[in-house]
Amino acid sequence: MELNILEAIAQTNVHKDFTLWTDKLLNWALTSGLQILIIVVIAWLLKVIAKRSIQRIVKTAVHHGSGMEDGEIKRMNTLVRIFSWTMNTIIVVIAAMMVLQEFGVKIAPILASAGIVGVAIGFGGQYLVKDLITGFFIIFENQYRIGDVVNIEGIGGVVEDISLRVTTLRDMNGTVHYIPHGEVKKVSNSSKQFAKVNINVGVAYEADINYVKEVINTIGTDLATDLAWKDLINEAPHFLRVDSLDESSVSIKIIGETKPLRQWEVAGELRKRIKEGFEKAGISIPYPQRVIHNIGVGNVPDTEV
Repeated sequence: MELNILEAIAQTNVHKDFTLWTDKLLNWALTSGLQILIIVVIAWLLKVIAKRSIQRIVKTAVHHGSGMEDGEIKRMNTLVRIFSWTMNTIIVVIAAMMVLQEFGVKIAPILASAGIVGVAIGFGGQYLVKDLITGFFIIFENQYRIGDVVNIEGIGGVVEDISLRVTTLRDMNGTVHYIPHGEVKKVSNSSKQFAKVNINVGVAYEADINYVKEVINTIGTDLATDLAWKDLINEAPHFLRVDSLDESSVSIKIIGETKPLRQWEVAGELRKRIKEGFEKAGISIPYPQRVIHNIGVGNVPDTEV
């Protein structure tokens, strides 16, 4: 009889504890839990609104004229990416602090500790500050953008990503390079506004230079009017000058203007057509030659190598 009474009391206590726990959980869900849900929803909405606002503001600031050029699109995408990342970071940090506060975590000591740590890092974070400041001016001055082909301190490649601190390059071998902005002192950009075809072709000394000029200009004009290539070329490749008189050939300078990043494929096609055109026109591209004079060896004739 006493055992049954004890079991009944124990069951009653368990029931009371469970009821008390569920009441607390329900009360937390209706207060702090609901607050956390509202914070998360508002943070998500702020991120969406911020992204769209940034896109509109940046597009208005960058866009000039009736149509969007490739350079403007690249710059707009780069700025939107950086500003969106910065704004998202701020929103997430603030929302996380508010959520921690709803869980009963006092954020004042965390903020104080962060301030102390920030001061400590500041003494050794000069390079980080330098990277951030330089990165800001690189972006503000539009020195290069995501998708550009650049050469930074001897490292060339396609810009895959830009943050305020570092630029990510991928070279022709597929290797990824991370370059802190504080290390950037000189940048060569091959993607701004237009590019140049700039090649030299050697012809024999016996060739008629005026005829060579005519053939080269004809080849360049045909290439610039070809349906497959005309949209890539701003100015037809043409004869510029006799660039040098080499040991076994006369070097001809040929230049033209192309769309950004199209200079290599246009130059490759131009070289192909020049070789074919010279063969048809009877213009020879000479091999290196050397004349050896045999002195004091009887009547052995001179040998041309």
